[in-house]
Amino acid sequence: MSGSQAGSKRKTGFHFFASRLSAPRFWWRDRPGLLARLLSPLGLVYGAITLRRMRRPGAEADVPVICVGNFIAGGAGKTPTAIALAGLLRARGETPFVLMRGYGGSLPGPVEVDPARHGPTEVGDEAVLMAGHARTVIARDRIAGAALARTRGASVIVMDDGLQNPELAKQLRLAVVDGASGVGNGLSLPAGPLRAPLAGQLDCTDAVIVIGPGAAGARVAEAAARQGKAVIAARLEPDGQIAGTLRGRKVLALSGIGRPEKFRATLESIGATVAVERAFGDHHAYSAADVAGVVAQARSGGLLVATTEKDMTKLAALWPQSERQRLVVLPVRLVFDAPERIAKLLETPSAAAGATQP
Repeated sequence: MSGSQAGSKRKTGFHFFASRLSAPRFWWRDRPGLLARLLSPLGLVYGAITLRRMRRPGAEADVPVICVGNFIAGGAGKTPTAIALAGLLRARGETPFVLMRGYGGSLPGPVEVDPARHGPTEVGDEAVLMAGHARTVIARDRIAGAALARTRGASVIVMDDGLQNPELAKQLRLAVVDGASGVGNGLSLPAGPLRAPLAGQLDCTDAVIVIGPGAAGARVAEAAARQGKAVIAARLEPDGQIAGTLRGRKVLALSGIGRPEKFRATLESIGATVAVERAFGDHHAYSAADVAGVVAQARSGGLLVATTEKDMTKLAALWPQSERQRLVVLPVRLVFDAPERIAKLLETPSAAAGATQP
């Protein structure tokens, strides 16, 4: 079995369902409930297998690899973090390429994403979004993807997701944590959202980026600090001009992301009133019927439809032109509270990679 075939098979099971469907509510309780405790033996087995994979040595890419991953199944802010890091690296004179799996797309890769030629059905919605911000390669075989990026001129690779993937050696391993949700009940799939026990994953991580405030994220930050890991605080800032358009307006919040409640909270934080919420599963492939239903509901309520950049990669081709003025895309960008701290971390990969060169 090839590396890409194995990777595809590993995407099935608990992780597949966690990625495609809304996460169970019991995952996000501070303390495990009865169902979580009943499932915890399965979580112990799943977590142990994942940790064993994480600890395998990976192949060298011949350029530094910065991995942006998370501890849990589902969204935590990896993609905006990868976009921000690519921008910081360009400002340092580097030529960063983002390497993604291309989840949800039909192409196995390796292929460099061209937004003029590739759509979400070919390369996945996140890759289309990413390619609008940085040169992006998708590949189910990460080693082949890194090789293509290198031949295209990459001086550093930002690997979006893959903290648990052992194929490539990583010079800097960053884990992204949502401040509001943290790691939920602290148990591994399927008993909780963790892909493996937190302490073990921290052993395989160099730094933790906590996005936004919250007691749950603060607990993860404390655990990371106890294990000697750097903790970086960051926040997601909505586009100011678009935020002004939505402020004081009643909206229908439309999203197909891992944590739709985060999008609702963002809308409310800018002063929009969420009158209706239509939350589809993560990476949802919108149909014409989906769009027609949303448009009819928004029209009947006199609502604007607010959606995410990721969702817009799939909605653009389906949304009726006559209703285009009703659809508002709200971009967000990641801002580090202490930019000098992340800048110092970004010095590490080049030094580490240089030390391994002959």
